[in-house]
Amino acid sequence: MPEPERRRVRQRRDGRIDHVAFDVDDIDATYALLKSEGITIIEDQPVFLNFWARGCKFFNLLGPDGERLEFCQIL
Repeated sequence: MPEPERRRVRQRRDGRIDHVAFDVDDIDATYALLKSEGITIIEDQPVFLNFWARGCKFFNLLGPDGERLEFCQIL
């Protein structure tokens, strides 16, 4: 995590969480399902990150208190 973001997290005083992550088996199908239900998703499509052996894909939406709900698939 970049230092500016770590500093912001350390200074948080309101008790809110930053995000909750859910592992899914098919990130593209999960994205399509949520989008078809009218859920507002932050990213335009699942994002690839070069983590783990083959990478991962993720996307986020906002929960009721502004927390991010992350959906992730390890590839």
